[in-house]
Amino acid sequence: MINKIARSVAEALDGVQDGSTVLIGGFGTAGIPNELIDGLMAQGAKDLTVVNNNAGNGDTGLAALLKTGRVRKIICSFPRQADSHVFDALYRSGKLELELVPQGNLAERIRAAGAGIGAFFSPTGYGTEMARGKETREINGKGYVLEMPIHGDVALIKAERGDRWGNLMYRKAARNFGPVMATAAKLTVATVHEIAELGDMDPEHIVTPGIFVHRMVKIDRVATQAGGFKQAA
Repeated sequence: MINKIARSVAEALDGVQDGSTVLIGGFGTAGIPNELIDGLMAQGAKDLTVVNNNAGNGDTGLAALLKTGRVRKIICSFPRQADSHVFDALYRSGKLELELVPQGNLAERIRAAGAGIGAFFSPTGYGTEMARGKETREINGKGYVLEMPIHGDVALIKAERGDRWGNLMYRKAARNFGPVMATAAKLTVATVHEIAELGDMDPEHIVTPGIFVHRMVKIDRVATQAGGFKQAA
C-alpha cells in the first residue's frame, strides 16, 4: 500500500545529506515550509546550497537556517529587503556565497530540471553583468543567454491538502515555486494542513501529482506573519 505520510517532520527529513542542494518553496512570507526548515536545522545537515526566491526574513525560517552557518551558498532572485539582516551580515563577511538569478530565469531553470531540459536560451540579462561567463547567442536578431537547469537533492514545499499517495493542492499565492520544485528534486517533502481520503480530491484540482512527492507530513494551521516592517508604536 502506498502511504507517503510521515509521522513527524524528523521522519520526513530522514536521510538528508551534507552538501545537498535544497530547493525551498516560498515567495516573501507566502508558502514558506517553516516547519520543514526548522526540522532541517534540527536534523543537522551542513554545507548546503539553498535555492529560494528570497534570502530570509527577520530571524525565523530561512533566515534562522542561514544563521546556523550550515548554508554554504544561496541561489535566489531577491536577497535583500527591509529585514534581511542575517543574509546581509553573512554575505558581507564572506561567509555565504550568493548566485543572483532573475526571478523568471530562476523559475524556468528549476522547471527545466524537472522537465529534463539540458539548458535553454533566455533574453533576460543579455548585455549585463548577469551574462558574464555564460554562452550568448543571437536568435532572430535578439540576444540570448544560455541558462542551465537547477537540480535539487531535496525540495521542501508547503501545500494545503494532500492524500496518502502524495497528490497535492495549494492555497492561492502559497503555491508559488512549489509545483516546479517538486519536479526538480530527487526527494520532495511537503507539508499539508489537511489529509484527504483517496478519491476525495478532484483530479482537475490536483496541481502536483503524487509521482513527484516522496514524503508528506501534516502540520497545524498557523497564520502567516507579515515581514519587512515593524509595526509602528
